[in-house]
Amino acid sequence: MRVSEKYYDEIFDFKGIWDIPSQCGLKIIDKPHKKIVIVTELYQDNPGVSVTDAGLMLANQICKAKGLKLSEITYFECNPNINSKLSFYEEMYFEVKFSDDALKPSYRLLTKDEVKELFS
Repeated sequence: MRVSEKYYDEIFDFKGIWDIPSQCGLKIIDKPHKKIVIVTELYQDNPGVSVTDAGLMLANQICKAKGLKLSEITYFECNPNINSKLSFYEEMYFEVKFSDDALKPSYRLLTKDEVKELFS
């Protein structure tokens, strides 16, 4: 099953762990005083590393490619709905905060209302 294009505006090519060529969906939303960056997992259409495993490495590559500063974005990961019977393929959005320890970001699952607010 393919991920619907409603989840992203472009396919973003990035170097994953060990420089493995990888891809994710990318959507950048301008909000007052901040930019929202949403990376979407592409599952079988991603030839490499998942967005979660790429973490800070991916966020930094997006910032460099798009002329953004990590300190000025709010970063989210999306697990899109691909209409599977498996529960781990249900739509979920996580706010990701990177700490000084790049290996231990914190994740917070957004509520349905928070997801609506992201896109309003």
